[in-house]
Amino acid sequence: MTDAAIQRVLVVDDDAELSELIAGFLRDHHYEVETAADAARMDAALARARFDCVILDLMMPGEDGLSALRRLRARARTPVIMLSAMGDDVDRIVGLEVGADDYLAKPCNPRELLARVRALLRRAAEGGGEVAATPRRRFGDWSLDLVERTLARAGQPAAQLTDAEFRILTAFLDRAQRVLSRDTLIELAKGSDADVFDRAIDVTISRLRKKLGPGDPIRTIRNEGYMFTVRPEG
Repeated sequence: MTDAAIQRVLVVDDDAELSELIAGFLRDHHYEVETAADAARMDAALARARFDCVILDLMMPGEDGLSALRRLRARARTPVIMLSAMGDDVDRIVGLEVGADDYLAKPCNPRELLARVRALLRRAAEGGGEVAATPRRRFGDWSLDLVERTLARAGQPAAQLTDAEFRILTAFLDRAQRVLSRDTLIELAKGSDADVFDRAIDVTISRLRKKLGPGDPIRTIRNEGYMFTVRPEG
């Protein structure tokens, strides 16, 4: 393999032992690898050099992986594999919707991670490395920007969503036209910085309804919970 063919991978994880394990395994398979312990060091590495793939941990001190991914996606289409010790469906879905190309729960088998890296880089090469359009979810008259977490409607200014509102709206979109109890929504909306608990779910949904505006698709189902009446496109 010539130097021109060597591909560069950036591993971003505050677990130094795991980072070196992943880096060593990838180096053994002819990748050039650099590690970063947090989002700030990730930014510095990306400013200093070009990488063909980023392996990004979800839970890190300071800025978390989802926030770092949103910033990265705002300016580049570098392929990203997200790692998470949580393995939570909501985090996986949100990570993929924000712009991760793949998602793997920790602890992961290094061989599986290698296979994912190879597949991702192969797809990127076939796609020509083009910058992707801002990822959005459209439903009825509304559009949800998954990077900026803003909600837009034709003829109205975009509204910024809180983390809790974003997670609840995402949960509704993934389970449209199904009745969701308050307990279910609380579980789906949990996150490292989510401010949803118990009856506060009603307050959050009330605020979300105001941002959706007249004719919002959230329906209260007496003694059961809530239902989102509009199916997203695609």
